[in-house]
Amino acid sequence: MQEAERAARATGGGTAQRPAPSVNGSRRPAPRAAPTRPVWPGAPTPLGARFRVGPDRVAGTNFALWAGGAEAVELCLFDEGQVETRCPLTELTHEIWHGFVPGVRPGQRYGYRVHGRWDPWTGARWNPAKLLLDPYARAVDGGPGNDYGALPAEVYGHVRDWPQQHVADTVRDDRDSAPYVPKGVVVHDDAPDDEWADDRRPKTPWADSVIYELHVRGFTRLHPEVPEELRGTYAGLAHPAALDHLVRLGVTAVELLPVHQFAHEDHLLRRGLRNYWGYNSIGYFAPHAAYAASGTTGQQVGEFKRMVRALHEAGIEVILDVVYNHTAEAGELGPMLSLKGIDNRGYYRLQPNDARRYADYTGCGNTLQVVQPHVLRLITDSLRYWVTEMGVDGFRFDLAAALARSFHDVDMLSPFLAVIAQDPVLRRVKLIAEPWDVGSGGYQVGAFPPLWTEWNDRYRGAVRDFWRGALPDVRDLGYRLSGSSDLYAWGGRRPYASVNFVTAHDGFTLRDLVTYERKHNEANGEGNRDGSDDNRSWNCGAEGETDDEGVTALRRRQLRNLMTTLLLSTGVPMLVAGDEMGRTQRGSNNAYCQDNEISWVDWGLAEEPGWRELFALTSRLIGLRLRHPVLRRRSFFSGRARSADGLRDVAWFTAGGTEMTEGDWFAPTATLGMYLSGRDIPGRDALGAPVVDDSFLAVLHAADEPSPFVLPGPPWAEAYEVVVDTSLDEQGVPPGTVHRAGDVVTVAERSVVLLRVTGG
Repeated sequence: MQEAERAARATGGGTAQRPAPSVNGSRRPAPRAAPTRPVWPGAPTPLGARFRVGPDRVAGTNFALWAGGAEAVELCLFDEGQVETRCPLTELTHEIWHGFVPGVRPGQRYGYRVHGRWDPWTGARWNPAKLLLDPYARAVDGGPGNDYGALPAEVYGHVRDWPQQHVADTVRDDRDSAPYVPKGVVVHDDAPDDEWADDRRPKTPWADSVIYELHVRGFTRLHPEVPEELRGTYAGLAHPAALDHLVRLGVTAVELLPVHQFAHEDHLLRRGLRNYWGYNSIGYFAPHAAYAASGTTGQQVGEFKRMVRALHEAGIEVILDVVYNHTAEAGELGPMLSLKGIDNRGYYRLQPNDARRYADYTGCGNTLQVVQPHVLRLITDSLRYWVTEMGVDGFRFDLAAALARSFHDVDMLSPFLAVIAQDPVLRRVKLIAEPWDVGSGGYQVGAFPPLWTEWNDRYRGAVRDFWRGALPDVRDLGYRLSGSSDLYAWGGRRPYASVNFVTAHDGFTLRDLVTYERKHNEANGEGNRDGSDDNRSWNCGAEGETDDEGVTALRRRQLRNLMTTLLLSTGVPMLVAGDEMGRTQRGSNNAYCQDNEISWVDWGLAEEPGWRELFALTSRLIGLRLRHPVLRRRSFFSGRARSADGLRDVAWFTAGGTEMTEGDWFAPTATLGMYLSGRDIPGRDALGAPVVDDSFLAVLHAADEPSPFVLPGPPWAEAYEVVVDTSLDEQGVPPGTVHRAGDVVTVAERSVVLLRVTGG
């Protein structure tokens, strides 16, 4: 062992009886005595802080904290003047420390101090000088990053600027963190304004869903019809002006970027930035307090519930983007805010040969140890809470492959997936996996079991490549348009296992996808090194915004092509807020720290020529999709003839009007015809009758010259009516032109034509 390491262990590896030096080398003074409160035994369940009527009809709050391996736990109560009252919890049941404190009512702020060994070399990082957030806190108030330009040194369990940097995390910092860290808030579970009796969940079937990914703050921050005091809040999203846009657009669900309480990273605060997206969770039961207009001492809970109820009344489901794979405490050099100080070895995956270090499958410094029963319980308790008490309808799991890892490898029989599959609450809600992480073997698109849908990035790549002219052939595009049966036609999975998307929060917006070929993340202060270099974008001839009318017209046509392709594809489409009216991030493909006009939805676009028409087309396509079951099939296509006339449920055509041969699939082409038969839809409606619909022919043409296309004749059709033509600038009404079967129509360069089969 190196001398510096020996010294670090000697000074910082002791127990609570031998405090380590602080940053200035002095000893931490003994804390002043705080008044005490009586603590009754209470109960070990439920975990967290629960206000109730206790023995002898005395109202108070039961506190219960799992802290495996801890030597002692103190409950810390804070009044309005930040005066701390420490209450030792002496009852211990199955590693759960618990107690009932009479007189503690909703609105009370609290935290914990957990005592134990300090020995990072074995993964033990207990430090009672650090106030810790209850993992089960229903509401959170305050915290680092709200009032400071950087994380204070006091929020770290170790001496952050210890001279020997390679062992800095082993030297304990004994300064009190309480003034600087977030605190839990006791919440009234049965508040009158949280009544759910009148709530009606939409319960939209997966096949009928259209998802709209949005950021609670960014969606209404600039909305002129939302009162200024409500902009950027849960109440703002529930405002009639915001709901009206969603209803007119026609989406069936909003997928909210993370709304769990999260913290800001030190490196962002030092650059004057904030974590905007929120993928840095620290409280899995608490709605992020900064998004509340009504207050942060419990009011945020009721405001969130009222938002959910308002969306439900509008027929819109609420899906949460959740981050259970890692926390805001980062790696061994990160802050100590909650789990790291409660039981570092129990909550986090540590490297098997070096317990100082974290196993990082997330790229964020740490990975939760989901195979640990109490960690798995934390996650599933949180999920059930958001469904049963907060009213949400589903979840999108960030880096879900990290949750599916057993001890090392991704395992589709892992404890996490097994628990979800049998849980009577969770198996009935919408479950979306981001089916990858950054670890070895982490890419798992198509591998998640039934019940799960997945973000299908292979769809994103194929559609982007086709419209920028980069696909060598159309084999992959055919699979993506028809539901990705090559990925999902196993184990009873359905086409709606594929969440189809062209854009997401991570990457270019739809407008930027046709405006920039290179990322422009300079505002992040990382030398433009952050963000993906694989954008598969095409700027249509000029980098960035331009006054060239030809380039502008082509870009807007490409936007219509991309949106039309998405909404005609089999599977579940996902749009990103603002894409329907040309939102731009000025070329940023990684706006995670841009809490400003770069990320916020610009509502002025809604009335601008060109963008107004894009909204009209998007809304009309969503309406078309919801009216026609042939566009949202519940079963995969067979491609086989089901009747004597040879008509099949799906058929593919060349520009010459002939069916695609195997050789055609392998040949370079920029034109593809997709015929969807409404006569051959499997399944029956709710009354047991066969499902019958119109039939459609979609022609996708990505070349930069017009192309003749021969309309297929019988048995496919006798005539066709044009429903959508993306070459037209005006998209408010259907074109309505009728063509006879066998006619040669001219498909404009870079355009989509959708035709409905008619009787002649």
